[in-house]
Amino acid sequence: MIREKLIQASSGLAMIAVLFLFTTGDIAALVISARAGMALWAIAAVLGLVILLLLWAGFFVVEPNFGAVVTLFGQYQGTERRPGLWWTNPFMTKRKVSMRVRNFESSKLKVNDHDGNPIEIAAVVVWRVVDTAEAMFQVDNYDNFLHVQSEAALRNLATSHPYDAHVEGEVSLRSHTAEIAEKLKHEIQDRLSKAGVQVLESRISHLAYAPEIASAMLQRQQASAVVAARSRIVEGAVGMVEMALAELSKKGVVQLDEERKAAMVSNLLVVLCSNSHTQPVVNTGTLYS
Repeated sequence: MIREKLIQASSGLAMIAVLFLFTTGDIAALVISARAGMALWAIAAVLGLVILLLLWAGFFVVEPNFGAVVTLFGQYQGTERRPGLWWTNPFMTKRKVSMRVRNFESSKLKVNDHDGNPIEIAAVVVWRVVDTAEAMFQVDNYDNFLHVQSEAALRNLATSHPYDAHVEGEVSLRSHTAEIAEKLKHEIQDRLSKAGVQVLESRISHLAYAPEIASAMLQRQQASAVVAARSRIVEGAVGMVEMALAELSKKGVVQLDEERKAAMVSNLLVVLCSNSHTQPVVNTGTLYS
């Protein structure tokens, strides 16, 4: 594998001064030799000027958070990361690679979750290049490679987890957003280990059931919510009835036999668990008539 190594390019400002002096001297020599009729000196001055003009092509600029990947006749020579004006062999090729933090949002993918339900899912990935040599030479196009591999990782994650958790403690796409985001980050990073790219963050940006089952799943969620709410209401009502009976017995307000307790429990549960307002009924007789 090709790994990044740093190259020490020459200072551009110093080379500008040197080349300016040599170019000025060469032009002066060319003018003097031409006026004096010294043909050989004039030819030498022209050749020197051509070489100097070629050397002027060795300058390049590196912006902050950029790297210049330098190659010579197909051989990787190194990367210059220091910002500024630099000079190297003019025959070297310099290709710039951005190391700034970037992000992209994947397209909405339609996949089946772990339970086989069709869902729509998309994710946002924050990334940056950390190894310019790997990014340039290990993959054909690291930007496109990142997009394809991120969507592949997102598909794999969606098929490995259910949309909703139906068992206590089960990790689902909807309820465990932090755990899912961390798993997605590691899975994308594993796929990009040879591309010189570091994944800083990844999160699901869109999650929904597919349109063909969305209405049915909405009814299912509503039914689950109603059942959960009813369970809490019944649990609370039973506790209140127990407390009422205990307080009545403790303070000796009234003595209730088992049948009267059953009737009182029934009435209290109806009052506490009913959806509508209850209407009181005054009983002037007894329970035994």
